[in-house]
Amino acid sequence: MAMPQLCWDIEFLRNNPTLLDKNYGIPAEVKRTGYPVRMVRYWFMYHFLREDAARKGALDVCEIGVDVGQMLGFMHAAAEHGGEKVPLAGWDAVDALIRKDILERAGYNHFYQVDLESAEFKLDQGKQYDAMILLHVLEHLFEPEQLIAKIVPHLKPGGMLIGGFPSTPECMAQAREDKIRPAARKYGHVSVFSPQRVRDMAAANGLEVEFLSGAFFMRKKGFFLENYRWWLRFNLWFGALFPSWPGETYWILRKPVK
Repeated sequence: MAMPQLCWDIEFLRNNPTLLDKNYGIPAEVKRTGYPVRMVRYWFMYHFLREDAARKGALDVCEIGVDVGQMLGFMHAAAEHGGEKVPLAGWDAVDALIRKDILERAGYNHFYQVDLESAEFKLDQGKQYDAMILLHVLEHLFEPEQLIAKIVPHLKPGGMLIGGFPSTPECMAQAREDKIRPAARKYGHVSVFSPQRVRDMAAANGLEVEFLSGAFFMRKKGFFLENYRWWLRFNLWFGALFPSWPGETYWILRKPVK
């Protein structure tokens, strides 16, 4: 079983200024740990993009659900603190609320302010991307598969859809979803995912599952073991072996060239 994440650099997670930016809302307990498991959500996306750019050159990226630009901020901070710089041709932002002043300073190029579940959702006709990011956004949608179907035409042949979200074993997913939906607050979690649901989304849209992995055995804000690199490595190893473990799942879905 391929586990490339066990070879990826983790050192730039230490003292990364992304953790310190007050606009990003990172909990204080996370900021005080050396290798915070919470930050692997951005770390996975960074390495997916880094490896694709190494093969293709500068990437044209669209991020859906940008919030205040944590992902692109993490990309810049990684390059400035020991990680490789990922060459980018452009990075567009899609969200229900666009904070344009903040996102422009972060380096986003083009903006779509639109409700992801509205019938009016659309991107520029004919625009296609090398990579589209759905990081911790699909769990907030009642019909996430509908959004996937709308954006896949905007992937270039050979392009990748990358993302991640909380994960639950397939045998428990529907019951969990039925439980959380009635009590969900606005923009809360309303959809539950398992690795099988990821595979089903890929198959329904003609995409190939190139990478699928869990992320950790345990995550706790401020946990003292998150100061040790071996603890993060252990969590990554465990997640790779047991992607259905209740935690988080990260993935690459590739659009075939033909």
